[in-house]
Amino acid sequence: MILYHGSNMQIADIDLSRCNRFKDFGQAFYLSADEKQAEEIAQTRADFLGGEPIVNAFEFDEQFLANGLLNYKRFPHYSLEWAQFVWDNRDDKRSVLFSHEYDVVFGPIMNDTIGVQMRYYRSLHITLGEFLEGIKYYRGETFQYAFCTPRSIQYLRKL
Repeated sequence: MILYHGSNMQIADIDLSRCNRFKDFGQAFYLSADEKQAEEIAQTRADFLGGEPIVNAFEFDEQFLANGLLNYKRFPHYSLEWAQFVWDNRDDKRSVLFSHEYDVVFGPIMNDTIGVQMRYYRSLHITLGEFLEGIKYYRGETFQYAFCTPRSIQYLRKL
């Protein structure tokens, strides 16, 4: 399959240390099978950080997920389990930072109001279910792949 990464730069070599630690599925290289979604992300990054919007394309063989070669977590839709996983990865206020053992995580993206929702949930003003409803992407379910380990990155081939 072809996966896309929206950016304001060409990605020649993927360096996980340059990736933000507190993202939906943790510190990872994020891609989408939806080229239009990657184009929108590229435009947003260019608008925010400068430069031109660039969509980087990578080939990935899904068999590496199916055959168990990579440790894979799949969230097929929004769920309380997904919301808890996003919370755990995004919560930068905990005394011991959350980590997981997955090479690749697949699941829905969330909307951009995560900061507000995180504050409400942390202060117990909303339940996990309300947190889930508040972070669903406003355009419907849209999915992302997070390549979380150097081991998983080696299976991406730049096009």
